[in-house]
Amino acid sequence: MIGYYNYTVILTYLSLISALFGTHLAFQGETVAALTCLLLCGAFDSFDGMVARTKKGRTEAEKKFGIQIDSLVDMFSFGIFPAIIGYTMGLTGWLWGIIFGIYAICAVSRLGYFNVVEEMRQKETTEKRKYYQGLPVTSASLIFPAIYLLKGFLSPLLTYSIYGWCMALVAIAFVVDFKVIKPGLKGIIGMAFVGFLIFIGLMFV
Repeated sequence: MIGYYNYTVILTYLSLISALFGTHLAFQGETVAALTCLLLCGAFDSFDGMVARTKKGRTEAEKKFGIQIDSLVDMFSFGIFPAIIGYTMGLTGWLWGIIFGIYAICAVSRLGYFNVVEEMRQKETTEKRKYYQGLPVTSASLIFPAIYLLKGFLSPLLTYSIYGWCMALVAIAFVVDFKVIKPGLKGIIGMAFVGFLIFIGLMFV
């Protein structure tokens, strides 16, 4: 079979399946369930790199394959899926269409640029990356479910509008060059806890 199949890619594929299932839920009007799937996408992505590094003796081809499928899955999970959720909320006008398009373009541009820069960096050093340039696309898994929590305090229409405009701001943050510290294990666990709190909040919304 074409490709590389071992336990190191399981979490990446689970993120893809979660986004695909969440898309189905979004079109069924199950917005909270869809946003929960987005949270899961972020959780799977947070730990896939750690899992991959536990496998000793990975070939260069296996490493590059992992990087490629990770970016391809991230594009759908965090670059397209949030826009689909926004569309199913009712953000269907031409203005929202433009914003969703810009968001997707910024996400794919960032992912493509990161792949190029990261490959060059790995040829020069074996040190782990200490910071990201711009906002990582995976941050969408926490940002947009958190925005939806505003529905508990604001009208649905206003909440959905804020969701859409925040997509525009997040898109810009994807491509603006500023440093974001790459979280270690403690940071990832902390974000997982924040994600859990957001999930609890979604249940009440």
